[in-house]
Amino acid sequence: MVRVLVSGANGKMGREVYKAVSQDSECKVVAAIDIKANWEDIGEILGLGKSGVKLESDLETAICSHKPDVMVDFTHPKSVVGNVMTALRNGVIPVVGTTGITEADLAMIRDYCEDQGATCFICPNFSIGAVLMMRFAQETAQYLPYCEIIEMHHDQKLDAPSGTALLTAKMIAGQRGKLQQGHPDEEEKICGARGANYEGLRIHSVRLPGYVGHQEVLFGGLGQTLTIRHDSLTRESFMPGVVLACKKIVNRRGLILGLDQLMAD
Repeated sequence: MVRVLVSGANGKMGREVYKAVSQDSECKVVAAIDIKANWEDIGEILGLGKSGVKLESDLETAICSHKPDVMVDFTHPKSVVGNVMTALRNGVIPVVGTTGITEADLAMIRDYCEDQGATCFICPNFSIGAVLMMRFAQETAQYLPYCEIIEMHHDQKLDAPSGTALLTAKMIAGQRGKLQQGHPDEEEKICGARGANYEGLRIHSVRLPGYVGHQEVLFGGLGQTLTIRHDSLTRESFMPGVVLACKKIVNRRGLILGLDQLMAD
């Protein structure tokens, strides 16, 4: 039985995490943390009946009291690294879906895990379909190297491009290398019209109400185009990946990035 602490438990993603983890026979939610803690029963807050798990505010105190194996974090880019380090220092494995973590922070977390023999899992997208979309895009780049990414999310998302788009771009660049796209003398009439530039690949971010998480990778070749698209229609789409990570990460060591690393087991 994997003992799970849910960080950000009263947020939109945190609520779905609690529901999914608590329904799995191999996992048990032992603590729920949120900045809007009120010490009410999290099960009753979500209309699921009494759970015996109170909504608390202090992460370190909850870790010491409830002894979780794993912390699932869907919180805020400004707080996630602090949460990760608190968990690691107390022997808890972070499973992180919060995006916006910098390369410098990743390097710090990696160094800590290597020095202390600790484990941390960071994933920009827990949807199994999104993992397959990225894998297909990486393979396609061998044959159709000219491509652009359009990612679409709800208008409350704080970071752009999305973590999924950045990881997709890195995977494609690792396959095809740096490649200058578009006319060498093209001119943006409005700054940013051509999107962000990653190794020559353009990334476009859309933020509108009504979206959840969507991404297209558009490939162009001689006389042809190919579009690979994934849509998360509800937040439930991420939950099988979250539960999978909670169960598989306990047998791994070091900093692990991306659900594909666990799906391959």
